[in-house]
Amino acid sequence: MPRGSKEKYSEKQKRKAEHIEEGYKDKGVPEKEAEARAWATVNKQSGGGERAGGSGKHKSSSEKAKARKSSAKRAAATRRGQSRQGALEAKTKDELLREARRKNIHGRSTMRKQELVTALRNAS
Repeated sequence: MPRGSKEKYSEKQKRKAEHIEEGYKDKGVPEKEAEARAWATVNKQSGGGERAGGSGKHKSSSEKAKARKSSAKRAAATRRGQSRQGALEAKTKDELLREARRKNIHGRSTMRKQELVTALRNAS
C-alpha cells in the first residue's frame, strides 16, 4: 500500500478522521496539520486500517480498547488545560510501569504511581 493511501481504512474510520480533522480546523490548526493529527488519532485508537491487508487487523480488541481509553484520558486532560508534561499523571500505573521498563528504571515494581512519575521525569 503506498504511503498516505487510505484504502485499507473502513468507512467508519474515514468518517471519524474527518470529524476529528474538522474539530482541529475549528480550533485554528492548519489544514495539513489537522489532517495529520486526525489520522494519527484514528491510528492510535484502532491500530490502522481495519480492512483486509491493513495493520489494524493485527491488534486485538482489548488492545484497541486500551488505546481508546488512553487517548480519551489525554484528550480530557488537554481540555482541562493540562500540558503534555502532565501526561504522565494521566497515564495508568500499568502504562507507567511499561514506560519505566523501557527506560530500565530500577526498583520500578515496588514503586507507587507518583514515584513512577517522578522516576520517569528524572530519567528523561
